[in-house]
Amino acid sequence: MGDENPPLTIPFALPFIGKEEEEAALRVLRSGWLTTGKEALAFEEEFATFLGGGVTGEKNSLRCLAVNSATSGLHLALEASELGPGDLALVPAYTFTSTAEVVRYLGAETIFVDCAPGSFNMDPAALEKTLQRLEAGLLPYPRGFGPRGRPKAVLPVHFGGLPCDMDAIMTIARKYGLKVIEDAAHAFPSKIAPNSYAGTIGDAGVFSFYATKTITTGEGGMVVCRDPAMAERISRMRLHGIDRNVWNRYTDAKASWYYEVQDAGYKYNMPDILATIGRVQLTRAVDLLRQREEMARRYNEAFGEEPALILPPSGSGNAWHLYPLSLRQDRLKISRDVFIEKMKAEGIGVSVHFIPLHVMPYYKNRYGFIDDDFPRALRNFKGEISLPLWPGMGEDKIERVIAVVKTILRNYTIL
Repeated sequence: MGDENPPLTIPFALPFIGKEEEEAALRVLRSGWLTTGKEALAFEEEFATFLGGGVTGEKNSLRCLAVNSATSGLHLALEASELGPGDLALVPAYTFTSTAEVVRYLGAETIFVDCAPGSFNMDPAALEKTLQRLEAGLLPYPRGFGPRGRPKAVLPVHFGGLPCDMDAIMTIARKYGLKVIEDAAHAFPSKIAPNSYAGTIGDAGVFSFYATKTITTGEGGMVVCRDPAMAERISRMRLHGIDRNVWNRYTDAKASWYYEVQDAGYKYNMPDILATIGRVQLTRAVDLLRQREEMARRYNEAFGEEPALILPPSGSGNAWHLYPLSLRQDRLKISRDVFIEKMKAEGIGVSVHFIPLHVMPYYKNRYGFIDDDFPRALRNFKGEISLPLWPGMGEDKIERVIAVVKTILRNYTIL
């Protein structure tokens, strides 16, 4: 194997963009209307239909609201849940920073929860134990630190596209009166049951359309909820707190120029130039999922008997946004980081998901964490590598990744 790092011949992720997306973008560019308009509205309706949300306006219909990022969507969903100073939101320690930082945007405090055994997802038992401590007037963590306050929300993250145990989380949340905001950034289209998608179970769900996600608009997200009042609040707050959308004010000949600012809102709307790409990607969603499932099957088949590897947690409904392979450090002569360098030396891009938030300087300094406070999250991080997994890779690239992983294992596995 080579000692010098060549350019990556197999990148970690690539978006699947075809001629249809290019033509849709050109159509919008030539239309004279680039910002939020009819394309964004159509994307919202089509996304709701895909999720089986019923007709907008019907009782319990699913309302979908396009935004410029999943981070924006999480912020809006928590703001509409009236999270604020003195409140607490429970968040996995094992997630990207956006899940936790939006809590701090609103002046509330984050309370971290460890992973479930053998999983990258939130542990319902640890969630309830933390809530029991708070209800008893104790500090949230057994070591005796962390903020006190009113538990108001929980944000389960469907890591890598594998749904959390939402039955358990919803039962706990209802018992303690918590809003449930699903971070479904990885989880489109992850099915929890035949007619239920991840992101549609809680009070709100938020999807990401970032460039690496299962469908993409480049940047962007979608907030999903059924409560009309919550949907109305999110809709208004995503565009400056104004009572009418720009599309109506500027394109309806009968519309008045007059509008009212009803709240101090945000600039979180999705422009049509992105929404039109999302509409095409949505038509590909099932095929893109099938490709990801097949690639994950190939990896599982290739690595299932390797003593130094642990396959990703199994479960139905996985969208396979990531393929998180775990290394057994007790069976390897090299560290995870050296393993990654050897992959890169062969031109293969890999990543790590995630560095637990409790070891990040901001949260560590604010709450006084030590690395071992969330041991399962820390253990997951120390052994995890995410392999390339993107539609269009092709059999030759899949075989190349498998061959390189197996060569490294052959040279460095402790027998």
